[in-house]
Amino acid sequence: MTYVNPDPEPERSTGLEPGGGVPPGETPPAESSMPEAGPRETHNPAKGWAKGPLAAILLVVVLVAAFFLVYAIILIL
Repeated sequence: MTYVNPDPEPERSTGLEPGGGVPPGETPPAESSMPEAGPRETHNPAKGWAKGPLAAILLVVVLVAAFFLVYAIILIL
């Protein structure tokens, strides 16, 4: 990682008086962004369904389908 100075360079900034001051009525230069600032991306959530919840949902679907199948067979007989 390289260090980036977030302060503006006085030689390249317009409207600065000698010594770095800003005259009245002049807008001061903006700060530059620091690319190293902020938290690092360390959290990487898993994509897709987890095995436990998917198995529980499939079990419920199979049980409901079996219930209606047995109910239909009982009505026919």
